[in-house]
Amino acid sequence: MEYSVEFFPPQTPEGMAKLSATAQKLQNSGRFAYASVTYGAGGSTRDRTFAAVDALQAAGWDVAPHLSGIGATEASIVTILDRYRAAGIRRLVLLRGDLPSGVVDPGPFRYARDLVAFVRARYGDTFWIAVAAYPEYHPQAKHATADLDAFAAKMAAGADCAITQFFYNPDAYAHFSDEAARRGVTQPIIPGIMPITQFFRLARFADSCGAEIPRWIRRKMEGFGDDVASIRAFGHEVVARLLERLRALGAPGFHFYTMNQAEPTLALL
Repeated sequence: MEYSVEFFPPQTPEGMAKLSATAQKLQNSGRFAYASVTYGAGGSTRDRTFAAVDALQAAGWDVAPHLSGIGATEASIVTILDRYRAAGIRRLVLLRGDLPSGVVDPGPFRYARDLVAFVRARYGDTFWIAVAAYPEYHPQAKHATADLDAFAAKMAAGADCAITQFFYNPDAYAHFSDEAARRGVTQPIIPGIMPITQFFRLARFADSCGAEIPRWIRRKMEGFGDDVASIRAFGHEVVARLLERLRALGAPGFHFYTMNQAEPTLALL
């Protein structure tokens, strides 16, 4: 079973120092195959992604940068990928992404499958490619069947694996995996795991990205109010049981959304 982690690019020198410390703690555990780094399509946010990727790679991590295609040109994608290839990057997480503010034309990569197909056609097997999966379905999908069909097409375009949006309902993952298999998907679908360390921030994040926090978990955490210790203890128990259930279901690995913190993920492992 393979474990991996995700970081986001810090905006400040203090944030970069925290990221380095967190990455070192996780690396010292010897448990993780690689680290992914989220991507901002704009100039300054994209530069922060590059800086985080370079720092993690210099520290010895196998790094998988995120790259989104919507609103990008073929030339801009090639420039980034040539940069990564020259630096020895061999993993990518390819996403559709959100159309940048002020941009109207989605460009040649309207969907993630377009970006996957382009990278495979131009670079062959140079890069190992992961894509996103949504066990509770993409919030912009017309319906579940359309989302599953789109996911299968994305995998058929050349993805090596999929990493899911975070979720807390293992039955959703089991059903999604079964439906994907019926559509010919044989690549691993790796659960994305979000440790629970605080409630209200997590609830806002879940609402914005279409992930469900089951009612019984929401009500329990709401009852803790500002009792951070109780929220963390309960959240740890919820996610630990989720991991046990997913292992029993045959999950091929876990991808931890660290939020640039080491301790919650290490405690779960």
